[in-house]
Amino acid sequence: MNIPTQKECYRLIREMGMMDHIVGHSEQVCRVAVCLADKLSQEGIDLNFELIRASALLHDITKTRSFSTRENHAETGGKFLQERGFIEAGHVVAQHVKLDAYVASGSPVEAEIVNYADKRVLHDQIVSLRDRLAYILERYGEDMQSRERIMGLWGKSIELEKKIFSCLPFRPEALKGVVEKNSKFRIQ
Repeated sequence: MNIPTQKECYRLIREMGMMDHIVGHSEQVCRVAVCLADKLSQEGIDLNFELIRASALLHDITKTRSFSTRENHAETGGKFLQERGFIEAGHVVAQHVKLDAYVASGSPVEAEIVNYADKRVLHDQIVSLRDRLAYILERYGEDMQSRERIMGLWGKSIELEKKIFSCLPFRPEALKGVVEKNSKFRIQ
């Protein structure tokens, strides 16, 4: 498995000219995802930390470009990484908006962790799913069809939250404090 190192991630970020605020968002998503992975591993769930770290940091790799191209940044971000030989990270990045499959049972997997972490970060702040949904609806819910699609995905995000936190000794409301309390979730 070929996973980009943190140094390679930042090289790719510079190459793509990611806007600073998108980099800040991505770093916070990375902190949340790594924290969740750490806490899940303490509960006996086996996850690939490096895949989660790289995928979370790079999940919006083509977002800046998408403002002018109107491309689906999840799809093009996944393809961008896969073309550079980072197949697994590309697969996770491609699912950060919408998972390929939503499975209510079993242990959480890397793509679910990154997808959920992204749903909990508004700009560079950890927020509730409800607060993030309000922003997404305001920003991207231009018409009824868009709003319905967003609401459908959000129902799945709520189920994903239940799945993840059924494996953890704390509730979703405590996530911000857990991430902020532990310095090992800081980007190096």
